[in-house]
Amino acid sequence: MNDWKIFHGNREPHQGISTLPNAPSWRQFKRQLDVNEKVLKAHWQDILNLVKEDSREYQRGKSFRVFSPPPGSDQVNPESPGKKGKIYQAYQELIDGVNAAIYLRRPLLVTGRPGSGKTSLAYAIAYELQLGPVLAWSITTRTILQNGLYNYDAIARLQNLQLLKLKQDLGQEAPQQLEENIGQYLQLGPVGTAFLPSYQPRVLLIDEIDKSDINLPNDLLNLFEEGGYSIPELERLQTQEVTVRTADFGLTTEIQGGQVQCNKFPIVVMTSNGERDFPAPFLRRCLRVRMPEPHDYEFLSQVVNAHFAKELGEKHWQEAQGTINQLIQDFVTKQQGKEVATDQLLSTIYLFSRQVQPDAMDQESLKQLLLKRLDSSVDQ
Repeated sequence: MNDWKIFHGNREPHQGISTLPNAPSWRQFKRQLDVNEKVLKAHWQDILNLVKEDSREYQRGKSFRVFSPPPGSDQVNPESPGKKGKIYQAYQELIDGVNAAIYLRRPLLVTGRPGSGKTSLAYAIAYELQLGPVLAWSITTRTILQNGLYNYDAIARLQNLQLLKLKQDLGQEAPQQLEENIGQYLQLGPVGTAFLPSYQPRVLLIDEIDKSDINLPNDLLNLFEEGGYSIPELERLQTQEVTVRTADFGLTTEIQGGQVQCNKFPIVVMTSNGERDFPAPFLRRCLRVRMPEPHDYEFLSQVVNAHFAKELGEKHWQEAQGTINQLIQDFVTKQQGKEVATDQLLSTIYLFSRQVQPDAMDQESLKQLLLKRLDSSVDQ
């Protein structure tokens, strides 16, 4: 039987997204705009050219690997009553959740503790499926949906209009001239860019959605259900086609009649630290998974290996194994019942694995500093 999974979480890039079948009938959108496949393909190549292999985002996706148990261990048995078996099952559920969301064209809501890898999952998806830069939208208590869709600088446009009036008599053609230039005052945000027609689906990260105000989850419902949105500032113009900037650096797109409609529903990853509950209508439209807590020694060893083995070089990596293994074991012990994050472990290993290391006294002090628990205001 062929593997149904498109995303495997193994850090091996491939073109599997091209085998994705059509969306279910209930996820095919009524409103469809005409798209030019040649134009979309050319624009897609421009998007892929934005990926820089030395960028932080690229390395983040490349280094994140969903837990892979060694052959022959009890971790390969989801029914295993042991702790390792449960860890494996949790990561299998995560992989299944990602793939189900891709097939069903549904947003994926990923809940987990800080530092568990929720955000990195989006970058891993983009890296493995070769879907270009992640479109990331970070949420605060003041965020509204329009912030993610687009930004229209009406003040700058008004100032330019006043300047033109001062310099010359505009005459009859002036309003038309201003209409034609409106695109330079409008830029699509990460959400707005993700729902543009595209040769392949984009990866949209909505980070820490649990920090939003009470209205944002419900405001997203129509976008998720209809797969598109309108820009009123462009709808009212006589000009049917307007060139605007996108969230991709240096790239533009054409907006027809103020309407944006996706032809490939983006892979939407929404992260939550579990600080609030969401309304039932919102949850009904999402697939929900929990990010497993990375407190298993073998899993953490894989994470550390992905981040440091190549950077340190084979010789120094082997020399540092004793120190690194002990730090991982200390971290696993400290994790029991306490809130500590994987990036705290990575920071500690970074300092302790240099060729010039802190002395023993400084090491103990640094461990206390870098591995403080996150669930208390008291320094412990």
